[in-house]
Amino acid sequence: MTITARGIIERRLVGLGAWAFVTEDGKTYQILKSTNPSLLQSGLKVEITGKLRPDLVTNAMIGTVLEVSNFVVIS
Repeated sequence: MTITARGIIERRLVGLGAWAFVTEDGKTYQILKSTNPSLLQSGLKVEITGKLRPDLVTNAMIGTVLEVSNFVVIS
């Protein structure tokens, strides 16, 4: 399933650390580590398009894994 949503990037201190995307409506997704490094900035406001990957399991378990295909920084 593909989604497009606006929200904020957060660094979560769980285990070795994980990157989260928290949407405007409060849903949390874990960003797949292979994502573009310029996206991985805590506090960055973005609109993301990506594929939900419920088939992947991570150590952090902070939310469904999101494989980002595109993002735009918003102000």
